[in-house]
Amino acid sequence: MTETFSSQSTESFRELLTLGRCNILVSTYQAGQLVVVRPQGQGVNTHFMAFDRPMGMATRSNELVVGGSASITTFRNLAAVGLKVGQGDQVDACYLPRKIHITGAIDIHEMGYDKFDKLWFINTKMSCLATLDNDHSFKPEWRPPFITAYDLTDRCHLNGLGFRDGIPRYVSMLGASDEPGGWRKNKISGGQIMDITTNEVMVDGLCMPHSPRWYNNALWFLSSGSGQLMRMEPGKAPEVVAELPGFARGMDFIDRYAIIGLSQIRESSTFAGLPLTKRVEERQSGVWVVDTTNGQIVAFLVFTGNVQEVFEVKVLPHQFTAILDTQSPFLPNSYELSDEVLKNLAPADPVQAPLEAASRAHVNGELDEAIKLYQDILQHFPDHQVVNHQYGVCLLDAKRWDDAIEQLQKVLSKHADNADAMNSLGHAYVEKLDHEKAMQWFNQAIATDQQHALAHFNRGKLLLQQGQYQEGWEEYDWRWQTPQFVAFQCDKPQWQGEDISDKTILVHSEQGNGDHIMFWRFLPLLAEKCKEVIYFGPENLAALAAEIPGVSQSRIPGALSKDLFDVYIPLLSIPRYLGVNLENLLAPQRYVNVPAQVVVSELKGNRKIGLSWSGAPAHINNKNRSIELVELLKVTEGIDAQFYSLQMPITQEERDLLKKHNVIDLEPELPGYARTAALVDQMDLVISVDTAIAHLAAALGKETRILLCQNPDWRWGLEGERSRWYPTAKLLRKKQPNNWQSELVIIKKALA
Repeated sequence: MTETFSSQSTESFRELLTLGRCNILVSTYQAGQLVVVRPQGQGVNTHFMAFDRPMGMATRSNELVVGGSASITTFRNLAAVGLKVGQGDQVDACYLPRKIHITGAIDIHEMGYDKFDKLWFINTKMSCLATLDNDHSFKPEWRPPFITAYDLTDRCHLNGLGFRDGIPRYVSMLGASDEPGGWRKNKISGGQIMDITTNEVMVDGLCMPHSPRWYNNALWFLSSGSGQLMRMEPGKAPEVVAELPGFARGMDFIDRYAIIGLSQIRESSTFAGLPLTKRVEERQSGVWVVDTTNGQIVAFLVFTGNVQEVFEVKVLPHQFTAILDTQSPFLPNSYELSDEVLKNLAPADPVQAPLEAASRAHVNGELDEAIKLYQDILQHFPDHQVVNHQYGVCLLDAKRWDDAIEQLQKVLSKHADNADAMNSLGHAYVEKLDHEKAMQWFNQAIATDQQHALAHFNRGKLLLQQGQYQEGWEEYDWRWQTPQFVAFQCDKPQWQGEDISDKTILVHSEQGNGDHIMFWRFLPLLAEKCKEVIYFGPENLAALAAEIPGVSQSRIPGALSKDLFDVYIPLLSIPRYLGVNLENLLAPQRYVNVPAQVVVSELKGNRKIGLSWSGAPAHINNKNRSIELVELLKVTEGIDAQFYSLQMPITQEERDLLKKHNVIDLEPELPGYARTAALVDQMDLVISVDTAIAHLAAALGKETRILLCQNPDWRWGLEGERSRWYPTAKLLRKKQPNNWQSELVIIKKALA
């Protein structure tokens, strides 16, 4: 299960990008993502890439830099790599990470290059403007005149940086304070824009200003706390150009259009009482476009998933941009060399070009084409080890299990020590539901390579599915050694079962929303073993997590003080160190409660039934675990009950189907799981595929019917209709591929 990252946009937004021949890069530290917004076909494509707390960004010719939680990462554009990365043939720019400069946790805000190619950035914690220094973490270059000394207490919340004539000229701050965190005392009207060349205050009395920009002979900036775009021409007072439906932060320009980032902002002490929250009840998160000549909003893109806050937006001069992270498999084989070196390169391997074409089709999901290309290569180079192996993996991805097994065994007949092929064979047998042979191959892969993390992880999932929890939890912890998992970065030790009765433990969430909900049951027991439990998880689950007994604080992504906790533990590792097995597994009928302050609509109907038919589209098994809405709606026909849709997001076609079948669409009320829980809590029954809604309903103690594919996730076991984890859930296991008919008949009979 994964977080949901999605968006919707106006047609005019695509037109702007197409006519401007550009993309927009968005940073969101709240969701930990860099988002490339680019036109594709008749719509807009938003490509999400995980990044550790991205905030400020800057560009220059062929280069991009991004400020993270404690470092600045430099990316270089190697356009030739773009065709290989699986994002289509239209990629005309591909940014690869080139170097990382560790700055320490200084809360880097806006940044930019001057005309001498020097990088400048706002060091918010130390209330200064800084540059990079190869011999040190950074070099402070300027600080507001009222800041008397450097420390890490964020005295004035310096945040925005604007350039004029190629040099840094303007900064914004939230308050002219010389006390630790003093800006918070007057956040409503303490903001300033300052000219750093003269230390003159250009504008004051602002509500949380951001993003000063000199453009078209005027100073533009955002009054974020009031959601306003403002302009100040030389010799004139600042004026409001446009009012926006969100906390405005991050700005760039395309011709006469201002591109502005918006955040929903959470109801917290930092954002309480702002003019924006009084003016706009339903605030938006996304990218808005304003015509600077008349202040009209001409286009927008709104994030519909887990992105609730935007920090920076940056226009990229490309038609279709790709950005690779440091874990990308393309990095080891991507080089940027001088012309002199290129002249002396040896002739290319004859297999390299066709193999790259086959790999590109493979990564793009064009599996039939990839299989044909691999076969063509093997006709000329039948013994090529890499091609044979990748061909076997491609057959596996195409779900041609028997063909994949035959090919991978052929690989092993010539290279008996290929642990990757053994692990792939294990995966094939899992899909064929032959768990005994699958386990044999996972064991053999580990015997061949004791550090084969993916084989350990796969073995752990199979052990857990079989109910062998003690050994399964240990193997499952190998997930942190696989590429798809990014370990929590922390200088405190991980708890491993030792006595922590006098210590505070931080539990960091991981994986999808359903995983969080499922494993919250262990937090009260963990609380009995320590002084305090602090839960660190996504904002959309924070309010619910705060209601779990034993949780003293429910924190959302952001800076964490080193003094806040003593040890930490990943959420899904807790049962390992609590010694959880089938005999002592906690399975309370209800362990999630709705926060008292949450108010939602009162649902009508003598019998209220919720429906959820699809999980997160990015989930690797979503196609198998989801059901078409038109098929699920068959259970509603002729049933005396009021059905409600708990799905989010949904398409217009699905919305029309719901209306046709008299199913009430609750999507507008669903953002935030506390609200969803308040709606589910009013229901008599929830029917769902294997997704977070199923976990939420069962954790609330609701009667829940969960539709499972033939090879479900490990948590549902191998057989039976009762769940080990949820007493009120009934499992309906698909008996035939691509056919839910018999399971739907069972549900409908029960409803009737």
